[in-house]
Amino acid sequence: IITIVKSSLALSLGLVGALSIVRFRAAIKEPEELVYLFICVAIGLGYGANQITVTIVGFLLVVIAIALIRKSAFKVEKGRGIFVNHPNAQTVNLLSHAQHGDVSLHVEFTVPEGSNSGVYLQGRYEVQVLDSWGKTDVGHGDCGGIYQRWVNGRGLEGHAPKINASLPPGEWQSFDIVFRAPRFNGSGEKIENARFLKVVHNGVPVHHNVSLNGPTRSASFDDEQPLGPIMLQGDHGPVAYRNIIVRPLNLD
Repeated sequence: IITIVKSSLALSLGLVGALSIVRFRAAIKEPEELVYLFICVAIGLGYGANQITVTIVGFLLVVIAIALIRKSAFKVEKGRGIFVNHPNAQTVNLLSHAQHGDVSLHVEFTVPEGSNSGVYLQGRYEVQVLDSWGKTDVGHGDCGGIYQRWVNGRGLEGHAPKINASLPPGEWQSFDIVFRAPRFNGSGEKIENARFLKVVHNGVPVHHNVSLNGPTRSASFDDEQPLGPIMLQGDHGPVAYRNIIVRPLNLD
């Protein structure tokens, strides 16, 4: 009888936990939340006195996990003119059909707390998008940084922004980039590196005339070419983009 009572209590706690999760956000909207709900219910189906404690702890962890998911996601409403990926970044990178060489690019973006994305020129050379608000010591992996390359299992040649110009998460930010494509001779051999002539983050210059020996990490292509697409990274975290303006240039 004692075992039945304890098991029933554990089951009740699990069910209450599951119902509380539903009420916590009014409805289960994401696959991850459904998994957490099932975990909570499954814990409640266990046996013995220890299971009661596990159920309570498990429920609290589930609530915290869902809170963190919601904290790092957008509230999205139907509209026009803004690219938004899946709230939990279950998507792919977005590449333009148009190919560019030398180019001026203006792009506006916003990320929730802790999120991550990137803008790739020619699908190869990344200017990092990250929630770097409030950081005093920034590196190549922070917002406005030119991300490192990845060669033989190690990172090299990343470039930190000169200044952390990041705004708080959820606010719209901007990059203004002038990019010079790599140069090749008649035989297809590279004779000049690609260069970020200028990167301006929220009106603040953060890079000037940075030479790139090759594509940065997580690029869509390993090679280098005279032309390539704009790529917006969509699989590292929630992100939204708008007002993308591409102007072809001739920087010879």
